Order: sequence, then structure tokens, then C-alpha cells
Amino acid sequence: MKAWIIALVLILAGATGVAAQTPDLNSLLPAGGGTAAGRIIQLVALLTVLSVAPGLLVMVTSFTRFVVALSFLRSGLGLQSTPANLVLISLSLFMTFFVMAPTFDAAWQNGVRPLMENTLTEQEAFPKIVEPFREFMLSQVRDKDLKLFEDLAKDSLKPADRTVVDLRILIPAFMISELRRGFEMGFLIALPFLVIDMIVSTLTMSMGMMMLPPSVISLPVKILFFILIDGWNMLIGSLVRSYS
Repeated sequence: MKAWIIALVLILAGATGVAAQTPDLNSLLPAGGGTAAGRIIQLVALLTVLSVAPGLLVMVTSFTRFVVALSFLRSGLGLQSTPANLVLISLSLFMTFFVMAPTFDAAWQNGVRPLMENTLTEQEAFPKIVEPFREFMLSQVRDKDLKLFEDLAKDSLKPADRTVVDLRILIPAFMISELRRGFEMGFLIALPFLVIDMIVSTLTMSMGMMMLPPSVISLPVKILFFILIDGWNMLIGSLVRSYS
């Protein structure tokens, strides 16, 4: 009986010790840093931003135009998996970093670095981080697309000045503009290859080679044509210069 009492006392003492060692969430928060609920909301918001970071990269940078144009190139050549998606996306990413370098540098110097050094609060740093991207998008968006979303938006979102246009209007307008320019460049890329396909098809039909698929002959011709004109240099240079 005494052994049971001693064991029970030891268990209760251990549970009390564990409970005493369990940290309070409020004690983990810095002084003046807000409530525990506020910190949890900030953590959830941060995780949400990190989860949609690839989408943000597509929405507010030059990535869309690059990847659309390169996809048209692969389709025009008639290649299904060469270059691979990984290669096209990686090339588009590095081209995006090259074009967006001044914007990224401005956002880092004006907003991100002061925020990390605790010289600015989140509320003060966010406009400074966003402003370089806003200027970039305003320099590339078409007035017609911007006006479309301004007309569709509620009166509370309509800006009095174009320089302070709401991001909820600017970002979709910018994406539509990028898609349009990407398809324009894709048409110009695919047109020479279409001409080659038509010429090869006409030649094979006139020679009576009905059973020979035209793509068997046109594919090496298109690849040779692209190599002879130094196509990669021309295409990448034109894509990058389209933002100058």
C-alpha cells in the first residue's frame, strides 16, 4: 500500500514539474509585440505569402512574357519535349532576374533591408517594397487594359491618380498586357516555321509522296534554319529588349 502511495506522489510531482516547465506562449512574445493571437495571424499570413510566392513571381514580373514566347518557339519547331519544361522555365526565371534586377534591388534597399534591420515596421516597409514593382508594372501595362479594370472596379478602388493605382486593378491589367505581348511575339516566332511547313507539304504532295509525313522533312529543316540565323541569340535579345 505504501508503495502505491509513493508511486502516486512521484507521478503527481513529475506532472507538476512538467507543467511548471511548459512555457507560456505570451512569454515567448517580445514586449510590445502584440498579443499571441496577433502573432499567430502574422505567422499564418507569412506562410500564405510563401505558399503563393511562385504565383506572385508570375503576376508582377516579366516571367509570363518569356515563358509564353519560349513555349511558342517549341511548338513552332514541332518539338514536344525539347527543350524540356525545366529548361524553359529555368531560362525564363534567369531572364526574369536579369530584367527585374533594378526592381529587386530597389525593393531590397528601400524596404526589405530596413525591415530586417528593424529600422522600419511592417506597415512602413510594405509600401516601399511594393513601389518599385508598381512602377515597373505601370511602365509596361497597356492603357486599354488598365482602363478595363478601372471601369469594372468599384468606385472605392478607382484611383484619382495613375501613380497610386490599386494593386487589385494594376496586377490583372498587367498580366493581360503581358499575355497579349507574349502571344504577339509567339505569332512572329511561329510564322517562319509555318511557312517552312507549308513549303515542305507542297513539295511532298507535288512529288507524289502521299504516305510520307511532312514533319519528317520539315523538322530538321526548321532546326537547321533556327541554327543558321542564330535563333537563340535573336530571340533572347528581342525578349529582353522589349522591356527597355
